[in-house]
Amino acid sequence: MQKYISAIRDHVCAVCVNSTDEGNCTLNEKELCAVQLFLPQILEVVHSQQTDDIEVYYKLLKDKVCSECKTRDENGNCYLRDDANCSLDRYFGLIVQVIQKVDKGKI
Repeated sequence: MQKYISAIRDHVCAVCVNSTDEGNCTLNEKELCAVQLFLPQILEVVHSQQTDDIEVYYKLLKDKVCSECKTRDENGNCYLRDDANCSLDRYFGLIVQVIQKVDKGKI
């Protein structure tokens, strides 16, 4: 797990709009990062398929992770995703790439 956390910090958190120039997260304890909160489920989604089609992973993400998120309403809508404020949604393509590179030993 630590290798994924380190790689995500180096390659995703470093470019996140919610981080400092040094890559440190600026969210507080009331604003948990979805990537950190759901990392085990994200790994499960990415490891469940072998595809280059990000839409396959994205559908699985919505079914497995977004369905558990507290910001989702009873109709399946998410105000964070709608406002482009969900870090998981915003950086999901990059997160998938980083996980796959870790798995291949390229990071």
